[in-house]
Parts: sequence; structure tokens; C-alpha cells
Amino acid sequence: MKRFTQTFLAAFAAMVLTGNLAAQEQKQNFVTVTTLHWNLQKQNFDQKEWIAIEKEFLEKVIRKNEFILEQKVLMHHFTADNSELLLITTYPSWEAIEKAGKKTDELSMTAWPDEKTRNAYFEKREAYFSGNHSDEIYKTTPGVKTAPKSDKAMVYYVRKSHWAFPKDGNEKEFGELATKYLQATTYKNELAKSYYSLVHAWGSDNTELVETFAIDNLGDLEKMNEKNRELLRTAMPDEAKRKEFTTAYGKYFTRVHADYIYKSIPELTK
Repeated sequence: MKRFTQTFLAAFAAMVLTGNLAAQEQKQNFVTVTTLHWNLQKQNFDQKEWIAIEKEFLEKVIRKNEFILEQKVLMHHFTADNSELLLITTYPSWEAIEKAGKKTDELSMTAWPDEKTRNAYFEKREAYFSGNHSDEIYKTTPGVKTAPKSDKAMVYYVRKSHWAFPKDGNEKEFGELATKYLQATTYKNELAKSYYSLVHAWGSDNTELVETFAIDNLGDLEKMNEKNRELLRTAMPDEAKRKEFTTAYGKYFTRVHADYIYKSIPELTK
């Protein structure tokens, strides 16, 4: 059990969905999630102006930063805090996170060479946010379901589960169960436009598994969940075998999870 506990998260990232050829070919990336908060005390708060400010930074800095693979901004839709925004940035390696920060500073100096103009821009940008934020770093896992790029705002359902580290668990069994479940459900579910999962790399909780589903609209969320249940019943029509599977799979997680719903801002996506 000691070895299983120490290696479980790394093994999950390396081997889950190993029965899927596309998953085998996917490189593990690192993802930073910065939780920001609107400055709701700001006078004349103008979301269109804020998007224009952020889009300027995206075009002049983020898109030119070769150490940043992807970036998206998600806004509160149904969460506990209506001031919340998520800045989600993907990097090819741990080292690239620091390199991207230095490159961002260089590109900012190039984009706004005049110090007075640069300070004015960043003061205007920062005025939209409160002073508090939090950061987490995750590792991607294989088995991403990718949606075609779109200019349409998508609804993102985020589910945070927690590992249970069962005494009778092992990496091989979990990888096989995870593969079987996703291939039977999420990959076949047309309502889930995209899917990816993240495991802890650095942050406050090493037991987290973060799963993210993109759907067209909020009304599709329950339909997607029901479709997953239907697909699982189709894949495992024998009730006893299905219960045996869900029990075996479920032992790897605690019964505690949290749900969050966000909406993307397509104009601010790299």
C-alpha cells in the first residue's frame, strides 16, 4: 500500500487509458489555474472594455509567447462566488512555466516600451481585479477528448473528486477501469464536446482529480449525465456485472466531490 500511495498519481497520469492509441501518443503537459476575482467596487465597471484590454494583452504578449501552448478564461456561471474568474494556461513542461513568465515580461516591455504608457495600461488592467488570487499547478492526463475550435462561448462543467487510496488498489486495475468507463461513456457522448482531466502537481490538495467537460449550453448538462448513464447500461447490460464494475471503480474515490459551472470567453482564448 505504501508504494501504491506514493506512485498512484504519477502512474495515473502515465498509464490511464493505455488501451487508447491516441491517448498513448498524448504528451503530458502542465496547467496553471489562477483564480482571480473581479473588483466589484470599481466605478463604471465595463465588461466590454475589460475584454478589449485583455485582448490587447493576448495579442501582444500571450500569442507571441512560445512557452504558452494554450490559454483560456472562464467566468462564473454557477459557483459559490460570482466574482470568480479562472485563468487556465497550458505549458509543455514544468520548466516552461518559469520561462513563460520571463518571456511575458520581455514581450510586455516590447509592446509598451514607454514606461509611462506601460504603467498606465497595467494600472487600467489591474483595476478590474481585487488584490486576492490563488494558484494551482496540475498535470494533464492522457485521454483528452478535443472539440473543434469555435468562436462560440461554451459552458464548462468542472468536477473535483478526491482519491481514496484503497488498500486493495493497484495502478493496473485503476487504469483498466478508467479506460473502460471513458471509452463506454464520455468518448461516445456527443453532448460532451470536449473532456480533459488534471491531477495535482503543486498546490493545496494532492488528492484532487479535476475533470472538465465542455457543453453547448447549461440545458445539456443533465442530458449529458443521463446519456453517460444510458451508455454505461448499454456497454454493460448485465446489472450485476455493472454494479461490480462501478463498485470496483468507485473504491478509488472518496464520496466527496464538488461541482462548478463556468462560461468561456472565446475572444480571450489562445
